[in-house]
Amino acid sequence: MSDVVDTYSVTADELRQFIERIEQLDAEKADLAEQAKEVMAEAKGRGYDTKVMRKVIALRKRKPDDIAEEEAIMEMYKTALGMK
Repeated sequence: MSDVVDTYSVTADELRQFIERIEQLDAEKADLAEQAKEVMAEAKGRGYDTKVMRKVIALRKRKPDDIAEEEAIMEMYKTALGMK
């Protein structure tokens, strides 16, 4: 029975460590999100369009081929709808 209790104790300690690490990472993530918000507010205060900036940031995360394919389809759809 003692082995079971010891195993449980070690497992509980390990589990606690994992949870505490996740909690720490969540706190860091929240801090980073707040910093990003502050940067966007600064950019907006300098006259930049933050909505467009967010789109540019999203585009920079994607592969150029994916972007080109999406833009080609968009142009085709716009032409089909007489928007060009």
